[in-house]
Amino acid sequence: MFREDLSRNFGFILNDVARLLRTSFDRRVKELGLTRSQWWVLTFLFRNDGVTQSELAETLEIEKPTLGRLIDRLEAKGWVRREPDATDRRAWRVHLTDEIEPAMKTMRAIAAEVRRDALAGLNAAERERFVDMLLAIKTNLSRLENGAARNGVARSGTRARKRGA
Repeated sequence: MFREDLSRNFGFILNDVARLLRTSFDRRVKELGLTRSQWWVLTFLFRNDGVTQSELAETLEIEKPTLGRLIDRLEAKGWVRREPDATDRRAWRVHLTDEIEPAMKTMRAIAAEVRRDALAGLNAAERERFVDMLLAIKTNLSRLENGAARNGVARSGTRARKRGA
């Protein structure tokens, strides 16, 4: 029987590293009173302010109703606002407000600390090379996903059914 050394499987390692990064960040932002779901949405909006709720749900891989309730809570705190999309009256764009700026500054500083701690022991060139390799992997996988989507292949690898077929 084939035995794979899973301790050297980069998929498992990446998953473990991502989980540990999230856990470390969770622990450090606890003082801000944010749940993981909340800081994940806020961080994504920091990177892509003004995306539609649908784009946000797809990117974060959560159901639209779940995201809607989460945005409701963030909106009630004054941290985000919804604005109608100028080109699609069914869509809403989500923006960060000025109220979240102090918390975002703290979150970004904590994120920098987590990254610094995670990369401890690597010199500047190794850190840059590591990020370059991750970006190359991301590009490869994005290209595959985009090609699969263009060819009508579902994420599970099966061909998507055409409507009415």
